[in-house]
Amino acid sequence: MLQITELHIYPIKSLGGIAVAEAKVETRGLQYDRRWMLVDENNRFLTQREHPRMALLQTAIVENGILVFLKTDPADGIEIPFDAPGGDPIKVTIWDDVCSALYVSSEADQWFTRQIGFSCRLVYMPEDSIRKVDLDYAANEEITGFSDAYPVLVIGQASLDDLNSRLEMPVSMDRFRPNIVFGGGYAFEEDEDFTFHIGDIHFRGVKPCARCVMTTVNQQTGEKGKEPLKTLAAYRTVGKKVLFGQNLLHEGSGTIRVGDELIRH
Repeated sequence: MLQITELHIYPIKSLGGIAVAEAKVETRGLQYDRRWMLVDENNRFLTQREHPRMALLQTAIVENGILVFLKTDPADGIEIPFDAPGGDPIKVTIWDDVCSALYVSSEADQWFTRQIGFSCRLVYMPEDSIRKVDLDYAANEEITGFSDAYPVLVIGQASLDDLNSRLEMPVSMDRFRPNIVFGGGYAFEEDEDFTFHIGDIHFRGVKPCARCVMTTVNQQTGEKGKEPLKTLAAYRTVGKKVLFGQNLLHEGSGTIRVGDELIRH
């Protein structure tokens, strides 16, 4: 039996994620997942790939918004309200995509600029901003938030266990930023024709996730190394891409919970 063992959301792209016991599945993916993002002076997205210090910024859900704080100094934090900010929409860039967003506040910009060490701004994706997934993989013109490309990422615990059996120093699942982690089954089962449902929500695996240097960032210290990408590349390279995890599209909405069974089709 395949069963959800972990659920994670990442409210602000490339910052520390949040383990949750349950999550609402909405049109763009899990509720609050990657609806905020940091951008540079050209409104282009920022990630740990170039700025590993972003790993030190942790997020948490509080009553009226998202709390962001420095892992090394939890007292140094700022609360970002759930309510959509006002102002006129602007265009932001994520990889080759351009979509509309809203600046959150000058207070947020100043706080994040101080933490990261250069000028940046926080933006929010409102409901009327439409960012479609790659039409080569879409079935119903699905949309996503500020994720790299798809609304949901799944990884089997057995896959991480296989990787860690090859590493001198094991790594934790947070290196790979999945939304759904499942237990049971066998290593890399998610590579296959991975279609399943949880309750009334149907998920379809559409594209293995190509991994990058971000997996080499220690999420607790913000330090970069060579692993686990070096080891992964030795046995998980396909067509010059290192694969780990499966991107999902979905139909339906509702709530999924740790302990729910994944019913394969």
